[in-house]
Amino acid sequence: MKYNRIAIATGLGILVLSGFVGNANAGPLRAGVASVDVSPIIFPVIVNGGFLADKADKVLDRLYARTVVLDDGSQTIAITVVDSCMMPRDMLDKAKADAARSTGIPVERMLISATHTHTAPSTMGTLGTPPDPDYVAMLPGLITESIVKAFRNLQPAKIGWTVVEDFDHTHTRRWIRRPDKMIKDPFGVVNVRANMHPGYLNPDVIGPSGPVDPALSLISIQSDSGKPLAVLANYSMHYFGTRPVSADYFGMFSAKIAQKLGVKDGDGFVGIMSQGTSGDQHWMDYGKAKTDITIQAYADQLAKSAFEALGLVKYQNEVPIAMAQATLKLTRRLPDTKRLEWAHDIKARMTKPVPKDVGEVYACEAIELDANPNRELILQAVRIGELGLTAIPNEVYAITGLKLKTMSPLKTTVNIELANGAEGYIPPPEQHKLGGYTTWPARTAALEVMAEPKIVETLLTLLEKVSGKPRQPMPLGQGEYARSVLEMKPLAYWNMSEIAGEKVNDASGHDHQAQFEAGVALYLNGPNSKELAASGHVNRSAHFAGGRMTANVALSGSDQTVSLWFWNGMPTDARAISGHLFETPAGDTIAIGGAGNSPGRLIVGHGDATNLVGRSQIANRSWNHLAFVRQGGKVMVYLNGQLEVEGGLNATVIKATEKAIYIGGRANGQTSFEGKLDEVAIFDRALTDQEITKQFQKAGQVGKE
Repeated sequence: MKYNRIAIATGLGILVLSGFVGNANAGPLRAGVASVDVSPIIFPVIVNGGFLADKADKVLDRLYARTVVLDDGSQTIAITVVDSCMMPRDMLDKAKADAARSTGIPVERMLISATHTHTAPSTMGTLGTPPDPDYVAMLPGLITESIVKAFRNLQPAKIGWTVVEDFDHTHTRRWIRRPDKMIKDPFGVVNVRANMHPGYLNPDVIGPSGPVDPALSLISIQSDSGKPLAVLANYSMHYFGTRPVSADYFGMFSAKIAQKLGVKDGDGFVGIMSQGTSGDQHWMDYGKAKTDITIQAYADQLAKSAFEALGLVKYQNEVPIAMAQATLKLTRRLPDTKRLEWAHDIKARMTKPVPKDVGEVYACEAIELDANPNRELILQAVRIGELGLTAIPNEVYAITGLKLKTMSPLKTTVNIELANGAEGYIPPPEQHKLGGYTTWPARTAALEVMAEPKIVETLLTLLEKVSGKPRQPMPLGQGEYARSVLEMKPLAYWNMSEIAGEKVNDASGHDHQAQFEAGVALYLNGPNSKELAASGHVNRSAHFAGGRMTANVALSGSDQTVSLWFWNGMPTDARAISGHLFETPAGDTIAIGGAGNSPGRLIVGHGDATNLVGRSQIANRSWNHLAFVRQGGKVMVYLNGQLEVEGGLNATVIKATEKAIYIGGRANGQTSFEGKLDEVAIFDRALTDQEITKQFQKAGQVGKE
């Protein structure tokens, strides 16, 4: 065993990494488990989880601190999950220090996280809720007690893990609004393109702002004789919703998984549901009609999925364990002078010590941020054999969790959020442009715009450290369809499968990198056929919400082809043009008609002139293949493999020099496309009917989303 503590200077700033590199020749595993009741005993108790403070005068169901301690003969680690909305770092530092004195486990090898139940006593000031002083005084000691008890319960054990995809119980709760249906932020500015909980089948929204992480991850621990000791589950679902004081579905799951295993939770067995990357996830599916389900039924269904998956687990009694930790310093997005004046004016007129409405909440938060502009985060990575864990003190979008899982050097990786502190939402940079609650500056969402990529980079570095292996590259997103297109030798080909950043990779080999403007969401589901997806992966696309993609290509105005898949989310009665799909360097455009102007039909033009109109009414919110072919002055447009438009198009033929093509909009930025685009290919020749038919057919059967 070797202890490391090093400082690394990188583009992230100074990272202080510390941890124990595990022994590859690990000895027999020992495990200890414990659960300690952390329910409040003094009432009424302050409860957080909403914009304003709440109180409770009874316990609906008990809260626990649940701990697993693992020892491989060379080092010992502790993982504790507490039924709490969120907990501050200083509280958890105290609990760790006290536990370290009793057990000898270094604080750097302790991971303590919150389930994120919204019906637990408040342990820290957040939005309109202050901490409950009596509960803050009692909780750290009980967390310490849970760790100490688990350590003292160490016994010979075996461990295994598995992952099952459960798409039925979590969905994206943050949806992109139509450009004509934007709403105000708390500061009175109409700028919200994406926000939480739009309501079922709301016509004012277009689609989810990000992907779903459906992974239900399960770590199962048994005694050497096969008796269940613990199941540590992880799922990206925010909370269900119930009355305080309650552990929400997290506690119910723990009891139900024990019941299905034929044991009793808390009696030598500990069931645990930890919080995954659920910052933009919830159990409601807003793309469908409302369905009613009770919290008991929800927890039981999830436990049933978990129990069935546990039958696939293969156990080991010798696994190397390693854990590493880093501290990362970040800044907060601070109020300017004008906003501070606004905040102090509201604060001076407050009649109560705590805010009574959202305006007062964000005024108080602005003053708080101004007084505390810098934060230091603890980030951790754990290796248990070929299983990786990351611990993040934030509310994390599913796309961030997918980055970590996909790029991790370990075969299976589980992300635990709200661990070792609580530092608010970390939207990826491109999501900040879309606005909404998770971007409004407050202690719940104040970290710098580049916080998310810095955190991801730090965690991947830690995973490399504990595993001794390099991270995996993101897959290129090339399925059978992409290979077929590339055989036709395009000038540029963008799969649109990017998960991060502004750059869009050109798969053609001609290095025509494109760039996303602000107002594009990444990694959404694309046309759902196996031919369009890379092996073992979901086909991905980009959602255009006011932004465009631009690239410079040497494309003349004489012979050329543009092909792509599109999914229009803008109603055809909302504006004169629903949206422009693209504009070529020669000035050729294709749009989808809107109110009073060929609604739902393709409109082909040059400059500001409309020359040709399609025959077909295109269904909204459906994937369609389009190919635009120019051959001299003649234009042909194909829709789903069939000739849709044919005729002459007035145009000035331009020389084949590098000039911008605009995807998802026009050069003038007007009536940009609102929806998803995928598999964009540019050819410096006119494809034949046969080639276009082949391209469409190679996509296979594209079903509804």
